[in-house]
Order: sequence, then structure tokens, then C-alpha cells
Amino acid sequence: MSLFERYLSLWVALCIAVGIGLGQLFPSVFHTIGGLEVASVNLPVAVLIWLMIIPMLLKIDFAALGRVREHWRGVGVTLFINWAVKPFSMALLGWVFLGWLFRPYLPAEQIPSYIAGLILLAAAPCTAMVFVWSNLSNGEPHFTLSQVALNDVIMVAAYAPIVGLLLGISAITVPWDTLLLSVVLYIVLPVIFAQILRRRMLAKGGDAALKHLLDKIGPASLIALLATLVLLFGFQGEQIIAQPMIIALIAVPILIQVYFNSGLAYLLNRATGEAHCVAAPSALIGASNFFELAVAAAISLFGFSSGAALATVVGVLVEVPVMLSVVKIVNASKGWYERGDKVQRVAIAAKTARKGA
Repeated sequence: MSLFERYLSLWVALCIAVGIGLGQLFPSVFHTIGGLEVASVNLPVAVLIWLMIIPMLLKIDFAALGRVREHWRGVGVTLFINWAVKPFSMALLGWVFLGWLFRPYLPAEQIPSYIAGLILLAAAPCTAMVFVWSNLSNGEPHFTLSQVALNDVIMVAAYAPIVGLLLGISAITVPWDTLLLSVVLYIVLPVIFAQILRRRMLAKGGDAALKHLLDKIGPASLIALLATLVLLFGFQGEQIIAQPMIIALIAVPILIQVYFNSGLAYLLNRATGEAHCVAAPSALIGASNFFELAVAAAISLFGFSSGAALATVVGVLVEVPVMLSVVKIVNASKGWYERGDKVQRVAIAAKTARKGA
């Protein structure tokens, strides 16, 4: 992991302090930035989000989709968790904790918005950091790449309908025009642009040229993420100062969600007989989130000062430490996992088939 990735939670904590301080000192500046909108899309943030997302999408090779069937069990489990479980379980956890248990400790007018932010977070499977988690858990790299590419393709079509459905169930008015615009602006167009640029770089100088480009634009991506967080907390400062426990309370359903989904994916992979090198990244992909997209969508749909924007940023804050704990769990339990009867039978069958071939 890079220095930035390893200490992401620390940088986010610093951005909270800096953003709140600047927001109190220069409120007019932040309101001016917040007003720079076209069709409910904040232009400065749109630029920052593109700078965050493009380097991550450049790493995705959609040709890897041809290898999806090699690990069909793990792919099936991950798709089930990402698209049939995680968004819905997060909506349920949001209502149980924020809408009921923690209601007395939260500003009543912001509770639906906090829940909306959790839904936006859970409906976007992780794209970039998953490669780090997979590497740390000795995951099968071809599975990880093909699974991420498949999730990105599905996300283009499924993100808006799932979010719209769950926001409707949560009794939140869905601004469909803004939601669809967000999907086009922050998913469809970046995917197309990144793939065109990727192909040009590979045609120009192969993997070395692509790596050189990623090394050059990598710092811009990190700066854009930190700048976006500072802006968000500049607008959220008054709420956080008034009720500093908000961040901790929002983090509770996120933490439960991560451990629930990663554990379910891990157990389902074991039950189907999938190898540990696939089950580990499957559990990690099933639990982590594409928080850059969630932050962008929350800002577009509900604004800088919304509870939704704050909730997605709390997801950024807890991402690294909680995912590292999941990596430690799947690594430590490898022996137990591989003692599973179905895992052993599938491994023996695969070994026999290779000898026969």
C-alpha cells in the first residue's frame, strides 16, 4: 500500500479539522463554491470527482470479462452480495440504527438524508482499493480484475434503479433527473473516457506507458480527494460542532454492514467449494464501497451541506482500518477455510482434471 492508502483515515481526520476550521473562518467562500452549479451539478466538485475516478478506471481492463467463467462460483457469490444483499441490508441497518435506535441523538430533519447517504454508499461496489485488499490477502489477481470489470459494467445500468428504489422505499423524494445525470456524469462518461485513454496509452507504449501516466496523474487524484473532503466538511462544520457524536453514530451501521457482507460472502464461497484465493477477494469486494462515486452522487442529489454527503464521507473515514481488519480475518482463517469438505472435494476434482488433460 502507498503511504496515502495506508494512512487514509488519518488524512480524512485532518481534512475534517481543516474543513471545519476553514468553513468557520471563510463561510462566504464555501457558499460561493456551493453555488457554482449547472443542472444541480456542482462544477468544481465535478472536476475534482473526475480527477479522483479516472486514474482508478484506467486500471480496469474490460477484456478481463472473458475470464469471468474461470471462477464462476466466486463471481456468482460476489454479484449476489453486491447487488442483491448489500444495498438492501444497508437500507435496513440505516433505518434500524439511525431511524430508530439513534434517533434521539441526531437532528431529526437530517435522518432521512443520512440514510440516503448510506444507500448511495452501499450501492456502489469498490473499484480501486479492492486491488490493494486482494493483494494483501493473496487473492487470485485474474478473478479480482474480472470481478471489478464486471461490477463496473453492471453499475452503469443498475446503480440508478437500485438507488431510486431504495430511496423511494425510504420515503425520500428521488430527483430522477439529477440521479440519472449523476450516473452519466460520474459512471458512464468516465468509463468511456478512461477506456479510450487506456487503449491509446497501451497502443502508444504498452504497459510501461500506462504505468507512467498513472504515476503522473496519481498525485492529482489524491489531492482531488482531499480537496473534496475539505469542501464537504467546510459545509458540515456547524452540524459536527453542534453534535460531534454524529460521525460515530453514522459509522455504526457501516461497520456492521462491512463485517456482515464480507462474512456472508466468505461463508458462501466456502459452501460452494471455491478456493481461498478467490473467496478472500470475493469477501473484500462484497464488503467495500466505491466511496468516490458515492460522495459525488450525494453532493449532486442532496448538496454539500446534506446529511447524505456527510454519511458517504464517514464511509471514507472507516474504509481503511475496517477493510484491513477483514484482510487479517480472512488470512488468519485460511486453514479453517481449506478444511471445508466441499473445498477439498472441488480442489481434488480440479487437480484430477488437470492431470487428465
